Amino acid sequence: MNFSRITAPLWMAAALFAGAASAQSGAAPVAVEGAWARASVSGQKASGAFMRLTAREATRLVRLDSPAAGVAEVHEMKMDGGVMKMRALPGLDLPAGQTVELKPGGYHVMLLDLKAPLAKGSTVPLTLVFKDAKGAESQLQLQLPVGTQAPGAGAAAPAMDHGAHGGHKH
Repeated sequence: MNFSRITAPLWMAAALFAGAASAQSGAAPVAVEGAWARASVSGQKASGAFMRLTAREATRLVRLDSPAAGVAEVHEMKMDGGVMKMRALPGLDLPAGQTVELKPGGYHVMLLDLKAPLAKGSTVPLTLVFKDAKGAESQLQLQLPVGTQAPGAGAAAPAMDHGAHGGHKH
């Protein structure tokens, strides 16, 4: 059997795939890793989504859209005078080359006015809209896996009660 006839096409295919993957990642202004959305239950009108964002150049996350939710926003949770407070942000700065983590208890995406429960094992579409230093906008469309904890996490992520937004109007 002539292995060079078999392996040559495999090496060529691998090289083409690697080239396409690097071309795609080179075109995206922001790399996204570990993206996921928290599963919800019937009647729950809000949930969170989490990920790590790394921008090649200074960029700002200015808008989020999802057909699964009436409203998608970046929120921040932080201690203020001994009280944990959550607030919507008008945008999120992504410094060049630095990873910004959206995680439970910190910056995160809120999916509000859910149109249907987010079922574990499904996916939810999310579009991230960025604006660079020159004001040019770009979009990144994602399909987030839905689960009860981050993919690959051994223990459950800290619980966040997103169902009760006392006085939080949208």
